[in-house]
Amino acid sequence: MPEGHTIHRLAADHRERFGGRSVRVTSPQGKFTDSAALLDGTVLDTTEAHGKHLFLGFAGMGWIHIHLGLFGKVNFGDAPAPPPTDTVRLRLANPESYVDLRGPTTCALITDAEKRAIHDRLGPDPLRDGDDPDRAWRRVSKSRTTIAALLMDQKVIAGVGNVYRAEVLFRHGIDPYRAGRDLTRREWDAIWADLVELMREGVRLNRIDTVRPEHTPEAMGRPPRVDDHGGEVYVYRRAHMPCHLCTTEIRTADLAARNLFWCPGCQQR
Repeated sequence: MPEGHTIHRLAADHRERFGGRSVRVTSPQGKFTDSAALLDGTVLDTTEAHGKHLFLGFAGMGWIHIHLGLFGKVNFGDAPAPPPTDTVRLRLANPESYVDLRGPTTCALITDAEKRAIHDRLGPDPLRDGDDPDRAWRRVSKSRTTIAALLMDQKVIAGVGNVYRAEVLFRHGIDPYRAGRDLTRREWDAIWADLVELMREGVRLNRIDTVRPEHTPEAMGRPPRVDDHGGEVYVYRRAHMPCHLCTTEIRTADLAARNLFWCPGCQQR
């Protein structure tokens, strides 16, 4: 499932290609046909992201709410657009560009009130200006749940996925099985600040890189990572491999319905 930086990047890409102009809106697959007919020819006024939720705002008409889930894909292209396949749930097009959405968990036209209800159930997002980390801290600091599970709970903090979870805990030497209430406020503030920086870089580069400059392949004289995930990481998908810092074998386990990765040498209780 895409992490929050990807959704913020998609919001920016939609805004750059279609913002402030009327767009053709169609649903070749047919599952969004009625809403597409209402929006066809209207202006895409604004775009917004909160965690893993994308919102496309049409002046006076409401919002397309998109959640990609595990299988959703977004593909941009330059005009002329090729004939769409019957798997395209939503196509936006103008004389210069088009974008196709396939396989999302959610693609629905919603009202302002329905959009607000989605925001209200989500935690603060490190990529949203003005979102308050204190909201998340109030829940984390009282919870017996592990910090690894709390970081994946979108009601606590929005946008963090499996990669950022594993990597930010490693970067701060925090055992993933520590209870939220056992973290100090200083540790939480450092985690939040690091997520803001890492995820902003994720938006800029359109990939996740989490290793510090002194731990890059060039700096350490080690082979670069080869993985469809992309960027350089410390522990994610490195189970049974030696830690870059202490050479301890990276461990993995199921936690919060996802594979957790951590270094027992660098992340001691």
